[in-house]
Amino acid sequence: MKCINTSCTILFESPYWVGIFERKDDEEYSVSKFVFGKEPTAPELYNFILKSYPNKLRYIKTENNTDEIIRKKINPKKRQREAAKAMDEKGISTKAQQTLKIQYEKNKKQKKKISKVKKQELEKKKFELKQEKKKQKKRGH
Repeated sequence: MKCINTSCTILFESPYWVGIFERKDDEEYSVSKFVFGKEPTAPELYNFILKSYPNKLRYIKTENNTDEIIRKKINPKKRQREAAKAMDEKGISTKAQQTLKIQYEKNKKQKKKISKVKKQELEKKKFELKQEKKKQKKRGH
């Protein structure tokens, strides 16, 4: 039998309250994001989990599921510099947020490709229409 662990983290990402749902089972780790809007109360959260939880969330699987880090011998001073640099960065902090960011970027690229193709088709259609009008004018009355 599979063991599935699910956790929910409620964050305030200006101007909305956001819930990040993480799901871990034996083989994979997946994450989903849901925007609540105003701050959810405990009864609203409970109601959401009981009724809307399975229907409104689309989980995204992570590509690299390994949490293991391969350690090489690194100069201690270099390790210290890298640690200081990592502490200075104000980036995405959790694995769930990183996964969501990666998925967001992928969706963004796909939308750009689709809109580019649509734009090219529209321009082609306009060009053909102009050519057709030109031919009509040349024919005479």
